[in-house]
Amino acid sequence: MAVVVWIAEGTWPACVDAARTHAPEGADIVLLHITPADIPGAAHGAFAGLLGRGHPERDPGTTLEHMATASAGQLLADAAQRLGRPCTRTERTGRVEREVVAAAEGADLLVLARDGDRTRLGPRSLGPASRFIIDHAPCPLLLVWPETAPGIATIPPPPPQPPGPPHHR
Repeated sequence: MAVVVWIAEGTWPACVDAARTHAPEGADIVLLHITPADIPGAAHGAFAGLLGRGHPERDPGTTLEHMATASAGQLLADAAQRLGRPCTRTERTGRVEREVVAAAEGADLLVLARDGDRTRLGPRSLGPASRFIIDHAPCPLLLVWPETAPGIATIPPPPPQPPGPPHHR
């Protein structure tokens, strides 16, 4: 069984715990971290636009790339330690939601966590990235709450019902 676990800041412990609980022993587990490509790119563009291309050693985009790589490596190391069993660590850069979907191709299970408003049940508990992944995943999903799920009292009330047809006597 091939299991991909999306390791994202803030939600990764719940995903790792779910993989440890639900993936059978001997499963091939891939811990996946995606670094968004747009942040260093924006810094590169701003630097070039403001100061020109004459001093690439001062480009803040390069610094951000190095920081993102180090952060991803540490996050994956922490996730692997928490998992406590053999796994593969994979780092990718790009549009987060598309990279997660691409990495899940051929997998038997994708584990991800809710990344939106987690104070109530409902569709807003899914951020844009997880909504895209859920809609486009090429494999079964295990969607987890990063913390204890809110109670069912947080479900919004149903919309008012239109009046029915008049009763005849």
